[in-house]
Amino acid sequence: MLVLSNCKDSSDQKTKSEKELKVEKHTDASGFSYETVSNDPTGLRLYTLDNGLKVYLGKNPEEPKIQTLIAVRAGSTYDPADNTGLAHYLEHMVFKGTDKIGTQDFEKESVFLKQISDLYEEHKEEKDPTKKKEIYKKIDEVSLEASKVSIANEYDKMVSSLGAEGTNAFTSNEQTVYVNKIPSNELDKWLTVESERFSKLVLRLFHTELEAVYEEFNRGQDSDGRKQYFAVLEGLYPTHPYGTQSTIGISEHLKNPSMEAIHAYFDKYYVPNNMAVILVGDIDFDSTIKKVNESFGSYKKKEVTHPTFEELPPLTAPVKKEVYGPTAESIYVAFRTKGKGTEQEVIVTLIDYMLANSSAGLIDLNLNQKQLVQNASSFTNFDNDYGFHLLYGTPKQDQTLDEVRDLLLQQIDKIKKGEFEDWLIDAVVNDLRLSKIREYENASSTAYAYLDAFIGFQDWKNRLEMLDSMKKITKEEVVAFANELYGNNYVEVHKIKGEDKNIVKVENPGITPVELNRGKESDFLKEFNKIKTPALTPQFVDYKTAIKDSKTKNGLTISHIENPNNDIFSLNIIFDMGKDHDPKMSLAAGYLDYLGTDKYTPEQLKQEFYKIGVNYNVFTADDKTYVGISGLKENLDAGLSLLEDLWNNAVPNQETYNKYVEKVLKSRQDNKTQKGNIFWNGLMNYGKYGEESRLRNIYTASELQNMSPQELVNKVKELRNYKQRIFYYGKDLDAAVASLDKHHMVKSDLLDYPEKTIYLEKETGGNVYFVDYDMVQSEMLLLAKGAEFDPKKMAASRLFNTYFGSGLSSIVFQEIRESKSLAYSAFSSYSQGREVGASDYVMAYVGTQANKLPQAVDAMMELMTDMPEAEEQFNQAKEATLKKIAAQRITKSNIFWTYEGLKKRGIDNDNREEIYNTIKDMTLEDLKSFFNENIKGENYNVLVIGNKKDVDMNALKKLGEVKEMDIDYLFNYEKDNTDLKM
Repeated sequence: MLVLSNCKDSSDQKTKSEKELKVEKHTDASGFSYETVSNDPTGLRLYTLDNGLKVYLGKNPEEPKIQTLIAVRAGSTYDPADNTGLAHYLEHMVFKGTDKIGTQDFEKESVFLKQISDLYEEHKEEKDPTKKKEIYKKIDEVSLEASKVSIANEYDKMVSSLGAEGTNAFTSNEQTVYVNKIPSNELDKWLTVESERFSKLVLRLFHTELEAVYEEFNRGQDSDGRKQYFAVLEGLYPTHPYGTQSTIGISEHLKNPSMEAIHAYFDKYYVPNNMAVILVGDIDFDSTIKKVNESFGSYKKKEVTHPTFEELPPLTAPVKKEVYGPTAESIYVAFRTKGKGTEQEVIVTLIDYMLANSSAGLIDLNLNQKQLVQNASSFTNFDNDYGFHLLYGTPKQDQTLDEVRDLLLQQIDKIKKGEFEDWLIDAVVNDLRLSKIREYENASSTAYAYLDAFIGFQDWKNRLEMLDSMKKITKEEVVAFANELYGNNYVEVHKIKGEDKNIVKVENPGITPVELNRGKESDFLKEFNKIKTPALTPQFVDYKTAIKDSKTKNGLTISHIENPNNDIFSLNIIFDMGKDHDPKMSLAAGYLDYLGTDKYTPEQLKQEFYKIGVNYNVFTADDKTYVGISGLKENLDAGLSLLEDLWNNAVPNQETYNKYVEKVLKSRQDNKTQKGNIFWNGLMNYGKYGEESRLRNIYTASELQNMSPQELVNKVKELRNYKQRIFYYGKDLDAAVASLDKHHMVKSDLLDYPEKTIYLEKETGGNVYFVDYDMVQSEMLLLAKGAEFDPKKMAASRLFNTYFGSGLSSIVFQEIRESKSLAYSAFSSYSQGREVGASDYVMAYVGTQANKLPQAVDAMMELMTDMPEAEEQFNQAKEATLKKIAAQRITKSNIFWTYEGLKKRGIDNDNREEIYNTIKDMTLEDLKSFFNENIKGENYNVLVIGNKKDVDMNALKKLGEVKEMDIDYLFNYEKDNTDLKM
């Protein structure tokens, strides 16, 4: 567990992070050399094996897990210009196994793979479309034969059997990274499979995975944000791969791959001196490095040369670009900078947080707080060659993108003129220090910090020194630098609502489903399963002793959990009533964020909170309202004083309220252009509740406009008169109670809560709810209302989801994506109700090309009707589920919040123990019975979003009565937009 001090600056004392940092060299008991940095809050040990492999080890025993990252310094920047997307596609193929993993007979399989490779080279060279189809047909035929010898998803089954979480990978400009979080007792088995995995590349099941990547490409075409982002890169880096080739690649290259080129890329970059193994968690340093060396030390070192590129000429005038799509309009304004590890990275990061820190930056206060735009912010990105600083904003109603751009640039001008408070630099640095404390107490976040250093060829010492370097920057230096960097040398990209005429649409290639050989095992897997693992005993929480209760002077119950790591605290005053009790509470909480007091303007109040490093929130959920603060313990009293001042003395303002209403109504307009919001919010709620849902229970524009600002402020002030309880996470409970006694005054006779609105879940079945949306893919969800929540089903539903519906080794993923290539994303789940009396739901999702939707629906319906039985896969799923429970630790403030969720379900103990013991005794027959009783024969509402021109509506009619849904009706928005009534 990382224990970080956070002392204040003083003349004779430095904070831990400001103590002198020195690189120190050591040799452990086994003779391995490593480096550390003195006063490193993460305790990194950095090893370099004889073959050049970097090994980053960090210790965090808070839970018996290890965050693992295997990183390669190779990404889309190094793709051949005529083979873009190669690095990313290679990332997918590394999951397919080796000559030992994923095959029944590699000698036989390799003959087929060579034929497929040769056919792809022929296919790539062939220009005649008819002949290309004939070659592809041959590829499909040979691939089917090859699949009879292969074994799909064997890697995924192995890591799943370890109890691994978050199994995935990602590719970007200069990196490809492979991710797992494993129970710490499974390190030996993880190293066994990973050392084999990267030893040899075998491109099996190639054409089906290629189709999955193309579905991913389509998802990118449906993302306006991704298109806008890449347009920024094109403008900033017109002759550099950052801007000339995207990670996903172009359609022509994806459809004409070269297996030979992929092998060459792997052989060039996937070598130990270009890779790192990063392990952070519950480890023993000495034994771990020994095991890593045994696993990867035999890899052969090769000379690696990364491509270099001509320096880009400076931008001398604004570059304007436009992208089109169905989502709301927005603008990006970006400036090119130097890359990672440069002095510019430090000062640009500082300026970025001076502009936008979600609290007291110039953009936060001058644009968002004053509601001059719908919303705005900024962020930075630094790669090895270059970086950028990007400002973005969305317009208010009747505001142009040019006006938003000018407002954003005005905030840069304020930096250039020195029009910012002298204390802001120190406040930003202190805020970033606080963020680092939070980051480094988390094993996963620490692992990604190490990754960032490795990919950027950065010394860890230099990364640790960044904030100290930043603190030394003076206001004069910021002003001088801003005048040097920020001129007319920016790229602006306007996201315009309209049809994108550059969309690439492709036909369904008609892939023959490949064999999965679910019941087969390679010799490697058989030996892998024989490896004995040390037992890991699950630990369960006694919530009643873990959560300490005490009382404030005025009789309020305060639940407390000690922060074992550092001096960060959070304090929440909880009211067990929310929007369902009073829909105006949510409006009032949102409005409060724009108000000041009789003592402070709204901007001054935000500044006061930021100066002391305290965040505050007033948030209303469906059944709860939270008023809280968080930050450093030493500033709790000052923060609570400020919060109570706002709570007691907020001053309503009609002009501010009018702008707030405009913002709410514009937000409705913008939200209804978002595909994900329409599907997962609008359609999902309608599929469950019909017309009477909390989603549709909203105020009209005229009701909002006629509402009294004073009434909303009074509602917040009167909130303290209702029954309430407090949760404090942090050190020194006595000080927290004393502060509450001093500042949080309440009546002795607190009010009961008003009656809540009950929303009734409708029976499902026979309905197809369709929304027409301009998109390349289509998305479908089968939704069936099940029985009322029953805690006795929690064990079976958890095991069922692992075996059948979720994860790379699940039945649904294998059948829909791996075998039939019908989707990039497919899953199914049995989702249990979140509170007593709520219903369970059966869900099955597919996202795919519109021309594949009928096949995908048929395939999914077949699975949901008759669950495939695979004994070995069931045993692996069972083992994985048990290991995840055994490795899970509910700690820190999560103890309280987890218990809150259990109590809503009528459970007053840690029922994971019961779940664990039940799963231990379950058989495949038990799971089949669960399926037959709870899933088979369910009546589904079918939710579909897609482009009506492409979707086969006749195929949808076979599933039920098709009702084309109006988006305004789904959300109960008003049609007439002449007065913002959307």
